[in-house]
Amino acid sequence: MDAQLAVIGLGSIGSMALWQASRLSGSVVGFEAATPAHGRSAVGGDTRLFRMIYLGRPEYYPIIERSRSLWAELEAETGQQGILTPTGGLSIGTANGSYINSLLEATRITGAEHYVLSREELAERYPQHNLRPDDCAVYDPRGGVLRTDRAVSAAISAGQANGATVLQNTPVDSITETDHGVVVTSGDRTWTFEKVIVASGGWSRKLMPDHLKAVTETHRLVLTWFIAQDGTQFSPENFPAFSRWYEDRSMYGAPAVDGVTVKASVDGPLAGRARATPDPDSVPRELTREEVEKVTEIVTEFFPGLIPTIARSDAFPDLFTEDRHPLVGRLDENSRIYCATGFSGKGFKMATGYGHIAAHEALGKQTMEGLDFVRPDRFKTR
Repeated sequence: MDAQLAVIGLGSIGSMALWQASRLSGSVVGFEAATPAHGRSAVGGDTRLFRMIYLGRPEYYPIIERSRSLWAELEAETGQQGILTPTGGLSIGTANGSYINSLLEATRITGAEHYVLSREELAERYPQHNLRPDDCAVYDPRGGVLRTDRAVSAAISAGQANGATVLQNTPVDSITETDHGVVVTSGDRTWTFEKVIVASGGWSRKLMPDHLKAVTETHRLVLTWFIAQDGTQFSPENFPAFSRWYEDRSMYGAPAVDGVTVKASVDGPLAGRARATPDPDSVPRELTREEVEKVTEIVTEFFPGLIPTIARSDAFPDLFTEDRHPLVGRLDENSRIYCATGFSGKGFKMATGYGHIAAHEALGKQTMEGLDFVRPDRFKTR
């Protein structure tokens, strides 16, 4: 036996699982196909939004709460301040429309702290947004932005400091479960582990059984950035992370963490989320003409303070499940293989929480309740 636990994929979730597992066991090995925090995975793109007000099922809320505490723990343990930058969060939409009403219903169920801002209040506090006549906003005072590459590299460093081994440039070709362990193969090399966590995002499908391959697809996520005419207006101190949803268009983004460029990306089908990309190594990085035109059109309407030409763009792979909920748990009750993948473009804000769950459950330290909707075996009877 080479070690107690292997974590395959050290990106958004796998890096956090490695860190958490290293706190529980002195026998942990992480496999990374390239190098930690490399820009071609779903970690790329500088930032991700962190929000406590979330439209997903209310069962996510305890994971978000735990994740927020763990982001602070990661900063304290590694001395890497600014992994989670508090900016607050704005969700803007039509007053009494479906988006705003759904957000308010979510806060009623979870008790998430929030404030409703009228159009007049929103215009006074955040003049960067060009508003529609019937707009309002739900403000999340605990929202912010996460620095993705900083977070992942910090978690991997913390894991190594705790004794975990990291194998870089070691893509895993296959995993085979036996009565005594799980055999991991990379090229002509093999290792045997008591347990394995599969956390390789868009690259996870090749390691999955057929019934999970049938309900998952690798999708392409598109991100775009624009230059601010006045960077101070869009600084983290002055410009909260935001999401805007209407029936005809939607956009989300983050402040100018570099003082110049603002992330402002189209959400929904035109963002490429509806486009399957069978090979995660061949994700089209260039935007289509339609994508360029759509994001430019929306930025022109929403943000008069941004120069309406794309300064930077990129695209990244992530694994989407059929029901858009992740795969978190063992393949079945007695399996030695644990999934932590399929986050469908929504995992980074909760990455520390998911890493905590995966490490504790895979190592048999704790079983979390209330997570039936993310367990992989929900697809087994179909």
